[in-house]
Amino acid sequence: MTHWLIAPIILPALLAPFIVLAARYHITIQRAFSVSGVMAQVVLAAALAWQTSDGTVLLYQLGDWAAPFGIVLVGDQLSTLMVLLTAVLSLFVLLYAIGSNCDNLGKHFHPLFQFQLMGILGAFLTGDLFNLFVFFEVLLIASYGLMIHSGGNARLQAGVQYVLFNLIGSTLFLFALGAIYAETGTLNMADLAQRVTQISPEETVGIRIAAVLLLLVFAIKAALVPLHFWLPSSYAEAPGPVAALFAIMTKIGAYAIIRVYTMVFPPDLEATAGLHGQWLLPAALVSLAIGMVGVLAAKKLDRLVAFSVIGSMGMVMVSIALFTPESIAAALYYIIHSTLAGALLFLIADMVRNARGSVDLTAQAPMAGTALVSGLFFVGAIAMAGLPPLSGFLGKLLVLDAGFDTDQVAWIWAVVLISSLISILGFARAGSVVFWKAHGVEAADEGQPRSAPGILSSVAAGGLVAMLIAHTVFAGHVHGYTTRMAATLFAPEAYIATVVETPGKLSKPKEEK
Repeated sequence: MTHWLIAPIILPALLAPFIVLAARYHITIQRAFSVSGVMAQVVLAAALAWQTSDGTVLLYQLGDWAAPFGIVLVGDQLSTLMVLLTAVLSLFVLLYAIGSNCDNLGKHFHPLFQFQLMGILGAFLTGDLFNLFVFFEVLLIASYGLMIHSGGNARLQAGVQYVLFNLIGSTLFLFALGAIYAETGTLNMADLAQRVTQISPEETVGIRIAAVLLLLVFAIKAALVPLHFWLPSSYAEAPGPVAALFAIMTKIGAYAIIRVYTMVFPPDLEATAGLHGQWLLPAALVSLAIGMVGVLAAKKLDRLVAFSVIGSMGMVMVSIALFTPESIAAALYYIIHSTLAGALLFLIADMVRNARGSVDLTAQAPMAGTALVSGLFFVGAIAMAGLPPLSGFLGKLLVLDAGFDTDQVAWIWAVVLISSLISILGFARAGSVVFWKAHGVEAADEGQPRSAPGILSSVAAGGLVAMLIAHTVFAGHVHGYTTRMAATLFAPEAYIATVVETPGKLSKPKEEK
């Protein structure tokens, strides 16, 4: 058992109240502690990812209580990769928030930011479904506070909509957990992976209902059509750095689907056979199409980026829905890409708002720092639209290749290629209106703010660009790693053996009841 596994959760959990109690009136001290904490997170996450890179599964048992009775945290290749991605993203987002002074426009930004990290990292590291629910609620509360940071009626309305929709998901989550516990007597995922195989075929109704409910909950978190309505307004109205951090939140839903439906309810499990294949792939294809049509139809830059996030999640879910080692490897590669590209575009949208006064896709006078912002937008648009040479193009090739040998190959290729063309048109239209046509408009005498991106904000956005380039340059290594990772996900014996100390010595579910 390693104690380092709980450090990414404990660190923000202690740092947030310390900032509130000791530095609530000193923004400089808040920034110093917050940045130091996030930098420590990056180091911890990198160390954990390196330790699990050879297939090692790390375990931490709170109070030294063994599973399934105690609370356990589990670190394998998938969870530590997501923790590292979150830590790196949060560092650039935090630097941008400080550089743009967004963190000083309202109260308690840094404590809420730390609590948000606690919820996200806890969701990736937890080993049981109930604590996955707990961490979902932690990040929901923190994200609501961040969403309405610095106030405004539109922001408050979007925040209320966001909370209500996610509370529906939380309610369904509780129903699913109750049904699973009633059928199996446990909520530990490794223990569940053993116990669901012991349920006789004629008694699988309850567990199948629970599996459907869980899929709905995770689809809400992943903003999958038709459960995506909360995302466009919520992300568009949130402060730019907050929306950039939220780019990782939809990936929590994708992570949960990969984790639960490769280990607890794998594709070959008779009790839930064919469950995710019946509607997950069609919903993913529709999500991809609607997201990219939204990019073309958007009238504001921030909503354009929000719809591109829906489209990118559709692409991820198309690959996940195939549930093969090749498709999961492709999905994991694309998750990294879409998180970085989405966050970069949200930061660019905030730069446009600060330098131009609005994000309306209408021709206005040239903004301050237009060369830098337009260059960043060009890179971000290429990445999100999936054009060469950046990682989005490679990610789409991997997804198309994963779907080549399936019965749905025609639908997958048609939707992916057509939606890619639509997204190119949408981003090209937005870029030409905001940057190119601006040179034909005379500047107003007054009332038009001119705030060029600061050095720290530019460094943060440039850092995300550098990460996208690195993700492209080292694509072979990254895909090789995700391929090995996918193989372990479909063969979770090492995970189960590490978490459950005495595998195979479990009572049958019906005997426990």
